Amino acid sequence: MPALHDTLQVVPDDTAVAQALHWLKILAQREDWPPRAGFGLTLSVDEALTNIVSYAFADGRRVSPAVCLAYRRRGTDLIVDIRDNGHPYDPTLTAAPELADSLDESEEGGHGLRLMRHYLKDIRYQRMRGENRLTLIVTTE
Repeated sequence: MPALHDTLQVVPDDTAVAQALHWLKILAQREDWPPRAGFGLTLSVDEALTNIVSYAFADGRRVSPAVCLAYRRRGTDLIVDIRDNGHPYDPTLTAAPELADSLDESEEGGHGLRLMRHYLKDIRYQRMRGENRLTLIVTTE
């Protein structure tokens, strides 16, 4: 079966995450993703894109902020690549905070990355030609 490719271009604004989640919902229905894989990939794209929208273009120096999501399926793997021309940031180098004994003791931040690492088979990052490239891989097995 040949790989299916789909892309979505979004402006990193208040509507970007909703657009991406709608796009993923259509892909999941079309390809009948297993619920756990679909949940994990959707949660991970939500987390990554929320951070890109919130932080990658924070100083306003970018004339044309751009984000592109590309989906492909390879065997049992569902893969979403997220490219943006924002500030360099490699989430694979970020350590998740220690788990607290209670919600009152918990620190803010880093927990989305912990969830991504739980649900995803792999997370890859590279910086090429002025772009962040984040690859999220979940397995359907």
